[in-house]
Amino acid sequence: MNGLHQLGVVEIADRIRAKDISAVEVVDAVLQRIESTEPTIRAWVTVDPEGARAQARKADDAAARGDGGPLNGVPVGLKDIYDAAGFSTLCGSTFLLDEHRLTDAASVARLKRAGAIVIGKTVTTPFALADPPVTRNPWNPERTPGGSSSGSAASVGAWQIPAAMGSQTAGSICRPAGYCGAVGLKPTFGRISRQGIHPLAWSLDHAGPITRRVADAAALLQVLAGHDPTDQGSRDRPVDDYVGAAATPAAPRLGLLTDMVEISQPDVRAHILEVAEKLRHAGATVVEMTLPEPFERMLATQLITMQSEAGAIHSMQHRQFADQYPPRLRAAVELGQVIPAETYLHAQRLRRRIRVATLELFETVDALLMPTAANLPPEPATTGDNRFQAIWSVIGFPTLCVPSGLSADRLPFSTKLIARPWGEARLFSAGAWCESVFGPLPDPCQ
Repeated sequence: MNGLHQLGVVEIADRIRAKDISAVEVVDAVLQRIESTEPTIRAWVTVDPEGARAQARKADDAAARGDGGPLNGVPVGLKDIYDAAGFSTLCGSTFLLDEHRLTDAASVARLKRAGAIVIGKTVTTPFALADPPVTRNPWNPERTPGGSSSGSAASVGAWQIPAAMGSQTAGSICRPAGYCGAVGLKPTFGRISRQGIHPLAWSLDHAGPITRRVADAAALLQVLAGHDPTDQGSRDRPVDDYVGAAATPAAPRLGLLTDMVEISQPDVRAHILEVAEKLRHAGATVVEMTLPEPFERMLATQLITMQSEAGAIHSMQHRQFADQYPPRLRAAVELGQVIPAETYLHAQRLRRRIRVATLELFETVDALLMPTAANLPPEPATTGDNRFQAIWSVIGFPTLCVPSGLSADRLPFSTKLIARPWGEARLFSAGAWCESVFGPLPDPCQ
C-alpha cells in the first residue's frame, strides 16, 4: 500500500490540483485499504470500484485542464440513508426494495459538483435508530463503533476513506465519530439540506460529515452549507469562511460543563479534566460552567420529540412491516405513536426555553467543552450512550468532536466543543487549535 489512504481531504485536493498525485491513485489506495480491513470492520453496504475509478479519471482530466471543484478527486462514503444516483437506499432494513435511485440527495449533488468521488454506501443501524449494526470498532472489534452512522465513522476511523457523511437525530454523528477516533461535525440545525435523506424525526435530523481532521470537516461544510427551499428545515443564513477559520486556529475561551464531567464514567472524567488543564497550559481560557436546565429535562425533551416524530414518519410502513422491524426501532415507533399530543407540545415549549437559556452561556466564551460521550466504546450489543449528544441535537446547536487521546486499553477518547447557532467558523478555529494541542492518533489497524 502506497500510503495515499492516509491523506486527508484537504491534502488530497491540494495534491491533485498540483498534479503531485492522481485521483486514480488515491481511489486505488482507498479501495486497497478497504479490501484489506473490511473483513474485520464491516463498514460498507456497497462499494463501487469501477464507478469510483471512472469518476477518478474525470477528476484527473479536470485537474489537467486546471478545472475541478474544491473537493476534486476526494473519495467519500455515504451513510445508507442518503439517496445517490446508481445506488440503492436500504436504510439498514430487510424489507425496502433494492432499487437503484435515479437522483442524488441535495447534499450528495453538492459533493459531486465540488468534485468528490462517491466510493459507496456505508452501514447504518436500521432506519438510523438504536439496534446494533454488523460494523465493528476499528480500534477493537469487540467494541461498538457507535450508531447510527456506524459505517461512516468506522470507515473514516479505520483510514479506509478520508471522509463520510452521517446524520444525527440524537447522537449519531458525534458518538460514533468519538468512539472510532474521528472528527465529527453536527452543524447547526438547518445548515445542510436533508432533501433526499430518509428522515427519522423532522425537527431533529441533522446531516454532517465525519473526517480525520478538523480542517477536512471545514472543507466539506464549505461545500455542503447553504439554503435549500426543498427542505422545510433548511435555513437561509450566510455561509462563512469555514476553511479560513480552520486554517487560522486561535486559543479559545472555553466553558467546561462541570455537571457533564461529574456524570461521566471515571476514565472519561479523568481524561476531560486532564484535557482542560492541558488546554489551559497551552493558552486557552477555561472557566467552569453548568447547563442552564437540568440534564434530565433536556434529555427527556429530545426523547419525546424523537419518538413522537418517528412514530408518525413510520406509521404507514410500520403497519405493513411491523414484524420485520428490529426490536429497539419497533419499540420506539410504537411508543411514539401513543405519546399524547399535549406531551409533545409541552416538549416543544420546553425546547424553546432551553434554547434561549443556553444561548446566554456564550456571552463570555467562544465554545463549551465536555466529553463527547460519557463512556468509552462498550461491547457491540449496544451502540453506546447517546445522552451527551442528544441534548445538543434537541436545540440544534453546532457541535464538533475531536480525538483527544487513547485509553490504557488503546480506545479513543474524544472531546466535544459546542458553539452558538451558526457559529461553525468559531467552532472550527477553536477545534483546529485544540486538535494541534492533542496531536494525531496512530493507525488503529496496526
